[in-house]
This record gives sequence, structure tokens and C-alpha cells, in this order.
Amino acid sequence: MTTRLLRRPLRSLWSIVLVAALALSVFVATGAAAAADYSTQPKPTIVLVHGAWADSSSWSRVIERLQRLGYTVLAPANPLRSLQSDSTYISSILAQVSGPIVLVGHSYGGMVITNAANGNTNVKALVYVSAFIPEQGENAFGLVGKDSHIVPPGTPGQTANLTPLGVPPFPPTNFDLYINPANFRDIFAADVPQEQTSIMAVTQRPATVTSFSEQSGAPAWTSIPASAILGGADHAIGTNSLLTMAKRLPGGRVVEIPGASHALMVSHPDAVTAFILAALQSIH
Repeated sequence: MTTRLLRRPLRSLWSIVLVAALALSVFVATGAAAAADYSTQPKPTIVLVHGAWADSSSWSRVIERLQRLGYTVLAPANPLRSLQSDSTYISSILAQVSGPIVLVGHSYGGMVITNAANGNTNVKALVYVSAFIPEQGENAFGLVGKDSHIVPPGTPGQTANLTPLGVPPFPPTNFDLYINPANFRDIFAADVPQEQTSIMAVTQRPATVTSFSEQSGAPAWTSIPASAILGGADHAIGTNSLLTMAKRLPGGRVVEIPGASHALMVSHPDAVTAFILAALQSIH
């Protein structure tokens, strides 16, 4: 596997560290080293927040690796009802955790962690996995890139592949959206085996229009160390948009995995796990 590491400037010595960490054997060594670093202080709890058209099981392979290294992991169900209510819910989960927290969000989960972490001094690091990284006042619909394969309903001259869920007539301002199953693999998980994406397509959890249209509040990443890992062939948000947002992070590490899809934690769990472990170093 090869990776591109981006930082201000876009390339740095971190590339040597991350490239090595992505191999499974070195991943285990990295985890052991991270565990040793916390031998004299509480190990952080790692909270994983999924995005739209997925559920907590999308983190299964990452959870397995983190638990093997002795970390407490939480993967709460993101309600996907509205940005404000989803953020409030995840914030309430964080409030029940004692000790340091590393908060990780995938896709729309990036919108949620950006807001949910505000005001919680236990959140020591944010990790964005192929995720939205909004500024204040932005919404998810507005951050989807031109290189995305998602076509929202009402796009002139194009057939929508985000489909309303249910039976019309739909509410005028808010209803559930899901990805047309025929387009799911291309948009969400092109590097995941077909037999697996076929199941993911029919078990996807829809998100409301409000989830994507509500404006984000003050971003927690301005005051909490944050980093981003993304796929070089992301057809959901779009790789170009992900890179643009990642450059906002003040001094944050940014890793791009060439050819990887939006479902990065499913197709590259070793890389995502190693990246989360590397984020622990920022909270000393």
C-alpha cells in the first residue's frame, strides 16, 4: 500500500512514519508503543461516529483492532435526524465518558463531531475519516465536491441517485434520503467486495434532508488538535473537496490513500487504526 501524506507544506517527514504504520506488522508495534505511552496515565476512550448510509457496524474491523490493543471503544448509533439533534445526542454520550477522549467521525459524522466536541474538555483529539470538516455556517450539501458521484434530488438535467425513502407525497421540507442501491458500490465503497457492498446497500440507514442542510456551528477543530485521513477515489463527498477541507486544520496531519473509496474504515482498517493511534500522540 502506498500513501500520500499532506501537510502545510503538503509533504513532510510524517510520510515516513505513516507509510510504515500502515503495514499490519508495524500496526501492531505502533499500537504497543501507544499503549506503553499511556502506562502511567488513563488510556483514552476512542469514540467512533458513523455517517449517513451506514451504521456502527461499519467500524467493526477498526474496533476489533483497537480492542485487541486494550482500548475502550464506543461506537454509538448516530441518529441521522438533524445536525443539531445528532450533535446534541453524541455530546450527551461524550459527557458520560470519564478521562481523555479521541473522537473520530466518518463522512457526515465529521459534521457531528465538529459540533459535539464543543465545551467538552475531555475531548483531546479529533480524527476525520473521509469526513466533512465544516466551517461555521456551512452545511453538508454545500461541501459535496464536483467530483462526487452523488446527485441530490432536483439536480437539473440529471437523474438523482439520492432517493427519498417512503411513499409520496413527501414532506415539503424534510424527508429521509438513501443511496439508490444500484449506485451504492460506486458511490460509497468501490474497493469493497461486491458481496459485502450488496449487503451494505440494503442495510444502509437513511438520513434526513435536514441532516445535510442545517448549518454547522463553531468548529471544535479550531481549539482541539485534529487530523484527517481520506481516500484518493472518494465518490461520495469527493476527494478534491475532502482535501480542501483538510487544509483548514491548523497544523493537522492529512493522509490520502490512493485509490481508496469513501468507506475507508471498511476497506483499509489497518491504515485507519494506525492513523487513530498516531493521533494519540497529540494529546500528551
